[in-house]
Amino acid sequence: MTTSSVAIAYDCLFPCTTGGGERLYRSYAERMRERGRVVDYLTARQWEDAPRETSFTVRAVAGRLRLYDDEGVRRTPAALAFAWGLFRTLVRSRTHYDAVIASGLPVLNVFAARAALLGSGTALVVDYLEVWGRRQWREYAGTATGTVAWLLQRVAIALTPVATCHSQLTARQLRAEGFRGKLLVSPGLIEDASAATFSAACASPPYVLYAGRHIPDKRIEALPAAVAAARAEIPGLRLVILGSGPSTEQIIEAVARVQGESWTDLPGFVSEERLDELMHGAACLANPSRREGYGLVVVESSAHGTPVVLVQDDGNASTELVSPGENGFIAESTNPVDLADALVRAVRGGEDLRTRTRAWYEDAVRTRTVDKTVDGILSALDSAAASARRSRNETQQQGHT
Repeated sequence: MTTSSVAIAYDCLFPCTTGGGERLYRSYAERMRERGRVVDYLTARQWEDAPRETSFTVRAVAGRLRLYDDEGVRRTPAALAFAWGLFRTLVRSRTHYDAVIASGLPVLNVFAARAALLGSGTALVVDYLEVWGRRQWREYAGTATGTVAWLLQRVAIALTPVATCHSQLTARQLRAEGFRGKLLVSPGLIEDASAATFSAACASPPYVLYAGRHIPDKRIEALPAAVAAARAEIPGLRLVILGSGPSTEQIIEAVARVQGESWTDLPGFVSEERLDELMHGAACLANPSRREGYGLVVVESSAHGTPVVLVQDDGNASTELVSPGENGFIAESTNPVDLADALVRAVRGGEDLRTRTRAWYEDAVRTRTVDKTVDGILSALDSAAASARRSRNETQQQGHT
């Protein structure tokens, strides 16, 4: 017997808000619906009158929420509000769903779903985009709040019956933080084969591209000094930084410190069409982030044949997607010398490196797909639901004896 009704719980919905998690969970909903499952997407309200038409049902379990503070840190009141709304909704729908997939971010979702579904027989799977250690939490949210968040995460992990994640890094972190249940590590998160066109040549003059939100963990302010150093070997190299956010002012200041105003562009967020053009023409895409739960931008860039430059860090799972010299390079640190060295190698890799990068993507799009991930999750959900039904039947039989 297969799971017929599934709820996906996350406080954001693409494209009302954009980001890796939003894209992932919408893809889950769409693909599960394609496989004949009835899907409800439980989220916070992010639209004026009604959400855009979807193949699945969108249910607002909380009102509008300001998810992040001015520093780009997730706000505790918003997490509490969504968790409370999720709890109330699931309590009322305890027998409606065969399975619930709850995002482990924010971690309060786990407590809400676990408490609401206790004894219901509904299977619960928690999807962990990232798992942090105590030090990471304290750096992100401060000593007091970070310590509390870490402790809550450990309890939530202990309460998780089945977990999914999307990198070996997160899998190791889950085990290190005490997870002992069934763990599914997805093969990848690539959606349909990209329609991106491939060209062995990049634009002239060459430019380094960054695309994403401006938050402290992304460390974008390291790029201007690195590109300035790289320009000593590649005259005319430019820098294009897309997006905006709490770190934008620091980035502008970093550009000014190296007198890079004449060779740096900061157009903010751009249309999907313009992003596609810029990614296609870039000599390389640079993402000096200290933490990534997966790193879908590596895949998106590789579809264009554009190599990527990342920075090695204990919390950066996206480095698992880069084979140095094949689809990009990994700098040892954000030190301008280290980062510039990786940028120079990526730009000088030229047409040969771009061809290898595209070949990496063509292999990945066959083996690292969302479809394979969804199939694995549904199989786990069906097994969990069958186990829950057996347990419930055994309990009922014992009660009659």
